Amino acid sequence: MKEYRFYGWKTADIKDAKGLDPRDYYDLLLNVWCVETCAPRMRKDWSKDNKTLGQCSITAFLLQDIYGGKVYGVPLGDGNFHCFNDVDGCVFDLTSEQFGDTILDYSNCPEQFREVHFAKEEKRLRYELLKERLEEKLAER
Repeated sequence: MKEYRFYGWKTADIKDAKGLDPRDYYDLLLNVWCVETCAPRMRKDWSKDNKTLGQCSITAFLLQDIYGGKVYGVPLGDGNFHCFNDVDGCVFDLTSEQFGDTILDYSNCPEQFREVHFAKEEKRLRYELLKERLEEKLAER
């Protein structure tokens, strides 16, 4: 089995209607995440070597569209949250590698809601761009 660096990759065995698991989506998103989908406050630090930087909430909500489940947020201490997915106990975080060797605590995290996150139009627009680009990659398969 191929090794991944995102949290929960070893147990991310859920499948969508196309038969794809989160590892498959991670592989696709590596060719989709870009500086335009990165959070504006983090764009100066985004690079092709750290493609997951600033992509957490839009990625988590996009994977929620695909698999259902809930999106939770690890409190970062500055008022922001790092979003991840929980689908019936299958917990995964496709954008965790942006933290390098820092281990996040995924326990007892508050649920996150798209209505709150997408109240920021720039975030909603980044989500729509990510979704559109992912759909293009899926159509190429």
